[in-house]
Amino acid sequence: MADTKALVAEIEALGATLGEAKASINRRFIGQEKVVDLVLAAMLCGGHALLVGLPGLGKTRLVDTLGTVMGLKANRIQFTPDLMPADILGSEVLDSGDGARAFRFIEGPIFCQLLMADEINRASPRTQSALLQAMQEKEVTIAGQHRALGRPFHVLATQNPIEQEGTYPLPEAQLDRFLVQVDVEYPTRATERDILIATTGAEEAEAHQVFTAEGLLRAQSVIRQMPVGEQVV
Repeated sequence: MADTKALVAEIEALGATLGEAKASINRRFIGQEKVVDLVLAAMLCGGHALLVGLPGLGKTRLVDTLGTVMGLKANRIQFTPDLMPADILGSEVLDSGDGARAFRFIEGPIFCQLLMADEINRASPRTQSALLQAMQEKEVTIAGQHRALGRPFHVLATQNPIEQEGTYPLPEAQLDRFLVQVDVEYPTRATERDILIATTGAEEAEAHQVFTAEGLLRAQSVIRQMPVGEQVV
């Protein structure tokens, strides 16, 4: 009984913290509450999200804001046809400092806690596959060595649904790594007006940190302990 009460108390506290985080995000990512809810749900479940929407709808702004609010180390990769796996994972270079020659590993941008894979479908299948192990196992294998990624580790990828020229469709194995696909719709006229007012003044709304990396890991643990009714399953 004591454990149940403690779990309920943690869930209530998490709900309050999550509400504060959503409010902070929605001040900068206006009129897309459903998108914010789905992305946060994916992260709280320990998963990744694929954001599908036209350019200019604020997908990059959302990821930047999430990194700040959730207290995560965030990196961004702009996927292009000439991007190589080493540009994502990192590589070993020969270091001849102090008179000794040895290989030194230089980490790629994937070594973070929140990775934005911008226009992921513009990279070749070979480069896209560099994310497969990272998204599933939270580690990468380079030169035969297993290297752990940050904890937590989440990938938020973006994709333009209109342009097909110069793109490579994501294979099923890659799509399966994403917990949710979130369609970012064009805002309404009223929302556009709110965005105009909020972003053209002397001061723009700033995001503030609500979570920490450790707090997000704890939230994920609490969610895994929540009971689920048989009808839901």
